[in-house]
Amino acid sequence: MSSAAPRSQSDAEIARIGAGLIDGALPGAEWRHAAHGASAQWLIVARTDLHPPRDMPGLIRADNQSLGKRTTDTSGYHETITQASLRAAWHAVALAPVGAPLFEICNRLLASDRGRPDWLLRYRSKPVLYSLEARRTWVGPDQETPPYPPYPSRVGPRVMPII
Repeated sequence: MSSAAPRSQSDAEIARIGAGLIDGALPGAEWRHAAHGASAQWLIVARTDLHPPRDMPGLIRADNQSLGKRTTDTSGYHETITQASLRAAWHAVALAPVGAPLFEICNRLLASDRGRPDWLLRYRSKPVLYSLEARRTWVGPDQETPPYPPYPSRVGPRVMPII
């Protein structure tokens, strides 16, 4: 497991992170790589009223604003990282056994190569990933093809624990 990716201990912890993002109440010190993955997976599983590829960008921007963080040409919200991370999170959820606790799915993703904060550099070169275009819009890989499909237009229901 990557040392940059702390393990989640419970579904309640994942729900707290996801709800904190939605409410704009997640402390800035907690909004790190692992929290992004946890909140993405929680949105996919628990908030079926939302469509994460459409709604996550606004949630992140609002949370950043509540923390006093501005989105500029070099910092703040990053569209390509968000959308790629959502695809990886959805793939992890889709491959998990039905009924698996969400915190275990999250920990499995964090223990994989996609648990590293720099995982996207395997698929995109630094100039591409850190470009203004990638910050503002979806930019596909310019290196290796990721091993997961695009996020579906609609995610079917899964039998998961109530969180």
